[in-house]
Amino acid sequence: MKKKSEKQRAGDDKLRREYDLSQLKGGVRGKYAARYREGTNLVLLSPDVAAHFPDGESVNKALRALIHTAKRSRTRAH
Repeated sequence: MKKKSEKQRAGDDKLRREYDLSQLKGGVRGKYAARYREGTNLVLLSPDVAAHFPDGESVNKALRALIHTAKRSRTRAH
């Protein structure tokens, strides 16, 4: 028995009868594009630094405290 060629297989690519094409209408191109563009800022911590933080929230808390301290010292220096 011969195997089907790529062209023959492409011809078999039809939707099944049970698929309701009316439900596929109304899609919006680029619906989530803006959200995707905003992205996520992922930062990879070095293992020695990460060992001091149990989770992401504790890292954020420490960084916020550092930012606050830096702002205070900057205003005192001027």
